[in-house]
Amino acid sequence: MSKISKLFGGGAGSSSKSSPSSSKSKHRSRGEQATPREAIQKLRETETMLTKKQEYLEGKIQQELAIAKKHGTRNKRAALQALKRKKRYEQQLTQIDGTLSTIEFQREALENSSMNTEVLKNMGYASKAMKKVHERVDMDKIDVLMDDIQEQQDLAKEINDAISRPFGDEFDEDDLMAELQELELEEDTKTTARLPSVPSSRLPAERPSHRTPSKKRVEDDADMKRLASWAT
Repeated sequence: MSKISKLFGGGAGSSSKSSPSSSKSKHRSRGEQATPREAIQKLRETETMLTKKQEYLEGKIQQELAIAKKHGTRNKRAALQALKRKKRYEQQLTQIDGTLSTIEFQREALENSSMNTEVLKNMGYASKAMKKVHERVDMDKIDVLMDDIQEQQDLAKEINDAISRPFGDEFDEDDLMAELQELELEEDTKTTARLPSVPSSRLPAERPSHRTPSKKRVEDDADMKRLASWAT
């Protein structure tokens, strides 16, 4: 057996013997389809892996940049090699950015589609349930029931009106108002009669409060003045 045969799993006989099982496994793997949830999980895992790769490349870029600055003009060859590696890392980083954008868009579209599918499925369940409920409903019975409810409401209103109606004789409101006006007029007349009458004659004029001093008081004042002059 040649080395090439050993490398690819033996000769023609061995390949023919293993072909049925291998073909079945291939067909089975191709026939299997991932669920939306599994696909979303795989996309998230890919995003995480690419994000870690971004962080790694960013660190390498900073490292090569530091090497280029370190050598500078003293070792141009080493500095140029560092800058070349930095450029390659930057290209890889740009490619990963584009891949991440595509994966994020695909994941969001798949999440929205999965959500819409779930919403439509639940709406379908609700529609079927509502249909089953309506199948048990007889519209004729509903009409009869509503008529009975309206009739009972009308009867309840009549009962309330009958209960709230006042008992006894009913009086004319105009007659009562006329009697009230007569009572008010009579009361006003009695009040006017109790007030005091105004006197017809004029009141006497007030006398002046100033009184002239008596003769004795004038004499006493004169004596006091004379005594005062003697004392001085």
